[in-house]
Amino acid sequence: MSDPLDFSQQRVLVVGGSSGIGNGIAHGFARRGAEVHVTGTRHDEGDYLENEDSDFTGLSYHRLDVTDRSAPDALAAGIGVMNVVVLCQGAVRYGREEFEREGWDAVVDVNLNSVMDCARAFYPGLAEKGGSLIIVSSTGAFHAMIGNPAYGASKAGAASLVGSLAQAWAKDGIRVNGIAPGFVATKMTRVTTDNEKRRQGVIERVPLRRMGTPEDMAGAALFLASPLASYVTGQSLIVDGGLSL
Repeated sequence: MSDPLDFSQQRVLVVGGSSGIGNGIAHGFARRGAEVHVTGTRHDEGDYLENEDSDFTGLSYHRLDVTDRSAPDALAAGIGVMNVVVLCQGAVRYGREEFEREGWDAVVDVNLNSVMDCARAFYPGLAEKGGSLIIVSSTGAFHAMIGNPAYGASKAGAASLVGSLAQAWAKDGIRVNGIAPGFVATKMTRVTTDNEKRRQGVIERVPLRRMGTPEDMAGAALFLASPLASYVTGQSLIVDGGLSL
């Protein structure tokens, strides 16, 4: 019997795979034999040398500025057809900046508008391969975010998009699912992880008594992209150690 988690004949793209959760997901697929491509905003992978969340071993890097609305189409034309596309780009603004128009627009543009732009750009290739699209949102999509209204609203929109695209593209053989991570230690969450009191406060609310890791998210992505989930579409899998219970 073949291994359902063998991706050795598949091409995978992780948008936002230069660090954090996206980088962990990328390496999860690479360890399973996939040809993995990742994107980041910097000129090349050498610009991430100081970033402890980044590891490009075995990955192919491409620069992508998702705020350029034409850039996803150009990337899709340049790198070709993918079997699996994971959309893991994300932005957040602290200090109540998201209550102002500039902060709101910046976060929504990355977390929601660019997700649709990328999905649209890679749709033809995914239809050709009968592929899998995975949208990474957040548990913040399902509860209030007192200091980050744009983050919460945009992630809720991304989670909603999972169902809409799944229903629309099922006829093309594309399965669309999502991952909603809970609290994962990355550069985006350092405002909490660098503060021991805040960090411990979060851990005490998690039934499994630990923060999540990018590798935890990789496991969910591998499942959703694999034949094990061949009858699963339109679902956002909450991966939060029970935090949202």
